[in-house]
Amino acid sequence: MKKKITALTLCAMLFALCFSAQAQQPGEIPRIGFLSTASPSILSARLEAFRQGLRELGYTEGKNIVVEYRWVEGKLDRLPDLTAELVRLKVAVIVTAGPTSTRPAKEATRTIPIVMAQDGDPVGNGFIASLARPSGNITGLSSLAPELTGKQLELLKETVPKLSRVAVLGTSSHPGNTQAFKETELAAGAFGLTLQPLDILGPKDIEAAFRQARKKHAGAVLVLQSPVANNQRIQIIDVVAKNRLPAMYDRVEFVEDGGLMTYSVSSTDLFRRAATYVDKILKGAKPADLPVEQPKKFEFIINLRTAKQIGLTIPQWVLVKADRVIK
Repeated sequence: MKKKITALTLCAMLFALCFSAQAQQPGEIPRIGFLSTASPSILSARLEAFRQGLRELGYTEGKNIVVEYRWVEGKLDRLPDLTAELVRLKVAVIVTAGPTSTRPAKEATRTIPIVMAQDGDPVGNGFIASLARPSGNITGLSSLAPELTGKQLELLKETVPKLSRVAVLGTSSHPGNTQAFKETELAAGAFGLTLQPLDILGPKDIEAAFRQARKKHAGAVLVLQSPVANNQRIQIIDVVAKNRLPAMYDRVEFVEDGGLMTYSVSSTDLFRRAATYVDKILKGAKPADLPVEQPKKFEFIINLRTAKQIGLTIPQWVLVKADRVIK
C-alpha cells in the first residue's frame, strides 16, 4: 500500500511539474509578412530602415518576431501566388512596399491587417476611405505630397535656367501615375515648362521613349515612381547619361547609382515608421482606427560626378539647397 501511495504521489508531482512547465511557455512568436514587387538589393536601404524601426520597438527577428519576406523581383505575375502564401501562413500583419503590392493583398484578405509602407494616393487607389479614417483592414503611410512635383520642376528649372521642355517618364498602368502627371502639369505652367509624357510599360519601351524625347527636343527628364522604373533603374540611368540629359528622379537610389538629382519623400523614413504600425497592431489596435500618416522628411540630393559627365554646371545657389552632394 505504501508503495502504491508513493507511486501515485510521484505521478502527481510529475504531472504538476509538466503542467507548470506548459503554463510558463511563452506565447507564439508573432509572424508578419513583407510583400514587395522589387528585389532585396533594390530595396536594401528601405528594408534596413524597416528592420531598424522594429529593433527600436524591441523586436529582434528570429527571437520575438518572424518576418516572412516575399520578393516578386519585377515578375508581377507572381504577386497573387506569393500573396496567397502569406495568407495561408496566417501572418498577423502584411506589410506592403508599394501600391502594386497592396492591391493583391487587399484582394486576398479582408481580415489580416495590411500596413502600407508607402502609397502615393491610397484614397484614389481605393485602399482606404480617408487618411483620418481608413476603415477596413488597411492603414499605414502615404507618400502623397501634392507639392512634390512642383518642387522637382522648380529645382530642374533652377539647375537649367533655359529649360523649356521636360520629358516625364511614367507608367500609365501604375496606380497613382495619372494623378502624379496631372499635378506635374499644374506645376509646369508656373515655370513656363511644356511637358512630354513618355509611357514605359516594360524594359523594351525605355530606349524608344528616349528617342521620342530627343526627337521633341526635351531639355530634361522627370522620372515618376513606378515598378518599371524601379526595376530598370540602371538601364534608365544609362540611357539618360547616353542622351546627356539632366534628370530628376523620385528616389535616392537612382542618384546613388549615378542619376543626377532627386527631390523626394524620404522612403527610408516611411519604412522605419511602418514598424510602428506593426507594433500597434500586434498590441491589439485595429487598422481602421489608425490614421494614415503623410511624409515628414524630404531629401534633395545631387550627384556632382554625373553633372560633370554630362557637361552640366550646377549653379551654386542650387548646390547650397542640397541635403547631400555626391562628389
